[in-house]
Amino acid sequence: MHPVKRPLYAQRRDKVILLHDNARPRVAKPVKTYLETLKWEVLPHPLYSPDIAPSDYHLFRSLAHSLCEQKFTSYEDCTKWFDSWISSKDEQFSRRGIHSLPERWSKVVESDGKYFH
Repeated sequence: MHPVKRPLYAQRRDKVILLHDNARPRVAKPVKTYLETLKWEVLPHPLYSPDIAPSDYHLFRSLAHSLCEQKFTSYEDCTKWFDSWISSKDEQFSRRGIHSLPERWSKVVESDGKYFH
């Protein structure tokens, strides 16, 4: 890997926290070395936890809450409702899910991998 020069990055006040996907059992040494030079906090990834999968803890939870009072009489009604629901989600909806990841990750680690609400 070639080092990337980012002089403005060093001046930023916000920090980067990286949570690797756990599809591979280990990350290649050059990648680990490069991330160390960036001084990013790299979080270890549990094997699988729905508590930190954004689709599970943010998207599906919100969808489940919205569905609890719904009754559909046809497949078409269901798909129309879902299309409307998904299009009502703005950029802030996704941003909140992403920004809550570090706190959720901490809860998973503190609970020793047990599920929580």
